[in-house]
Amino acid sequence: MQRDAMLTQLGYAPNDALIKQLEKIEKNTQGYEKIQKHIMDLHDALRVDGSFVALSNTNDCFKIKIEAPSPEIAVEAHEKIQHFSDKYKVTVRKLENKETYYIIGFNH
Repeated sequence: MQRDAMLTQLGYAPNDALIKQLEKIEKNTQGYEKIQKHIMDLHDALRVDGSFVALSNTNDCFKIKIEAPSPEIAVEAHEKIQHFSDKYKVTVRKLENKETYYIIGFNH
C-alpha cells in the first residue's frame, strides 16, 4: 500500500512530514510488511467502537487509541485488539493507566 493511501485511510491529509513519520514507523515496526494490511483491518474494525489506529507522536510506532463511548464498548475494543494480536502474532504494549496501545511488530 502506498504511504499516501495508508495515511488517508488512517484519516490524515498526507504531507511530507507525515510521510517521513510513517517511513520511520515502518522501519521501526518489526515485520511491518507482514502486518501492514492487518493494521489497516484493525483500524477499520475499531472505528465502529469509536477507537482507531494512529501514528504516535512520541514514539516511532503505530498507536491504538480506545475512545469508546461506554465501558462495554471499550471492553469490545480491547477484545478486538487482543484477537488481532493473537491471530496475526503482533506484539502490542498497553500503556499503564491509559486506553492506548503501541504496535511493536510481528512476533515470529
